[in-house]
Amino acid sequence: MRLALVSDIHGNLAALEAVRADIRRRGADAVLNLGDSLSGPLLPRETAQCLMTEGWFSLAGNHERQMMQTPLEQQGASDAHASAQLGEAERAWMAAQRPWHAWSDEVFLCHATPRSDAAYLMETVQAVGGGAGVVRIATQDELSERLGTQRDVMQASLIACGHTHVPRVMRSASGAWVVNPGSVGRPAYDDTHPLYHRVEMGSPDARYAIVERCGAVWTVSLLSVPYHHAAMAELARQRGRAEWVHALQTGFMPRT
Repeated sequence: MRLALVSDIHGNLAALEAVRADIRRRGADAVLNLGDSLSGPLLPRETAQCLMTEGWFSLAGNHERQMMQTPLEQQGASDAHASAQLGEAERAWMAAQRPWHAWSDEVFLCHATPRSDAAYLMETVQAVGGGAGVVRIATQDELSERLGTQRDVMQASLIACGHTHVPRVMRSASGAWVVNPGSVGRPAYDDTHPLYHRVEMGSPDARYAIVERCGAVWTVSLLSVPYHHAAMAELARQRGRAEWVHALQTGFMPRT
């Protein structure tokens, strides 16, 4: 079994196309998309249509939930831009998605954690003073508590998540692989929950993962794919989103 894991595309069609080409070159039995596919100032409708055409299994992320459940006038700028661009077919595709799914007896998929579409699984935001925080790797106890005791999770040998945009591999207390493929389309962001912090990859490249089952053992490859990021940064500039421009160009958030 050879699976490609993608996540957090955020409407970045150019990054998605580069990752799709790399997956085709390497080969995969299935491609699994872990959510937050469309939100952002880029090309949400075209990204949705690409994913629909490919037929990849797709989860809903917290941004899909927000776009479906929050009135347009109350949505943040990234969600509102994406929501306004979608037609009936794209919204129906998005409405059919769920935030977690037992893809097989051995593979469990979630956008963030098995119990929340907006919590960090393998990362923890730790206060450093002055009202800000830094992101550190989760402890084994934190990981176990966040995974919970749901039967589908406990029996899985591979648990795949997204949400934090941080490519990472951990092993659970039971020995299961826990894999975040990183973000296809957004290499840096900041957030105010639970306190202000930044997540930065340090380069503009698209990220995804390939996992392969060989007998009883999984192998994991975390991959970085260059693409024509300047075009997406220019599109963000045209939309008036300077923070996206900087992130797409550099993999860092701007310092003010």
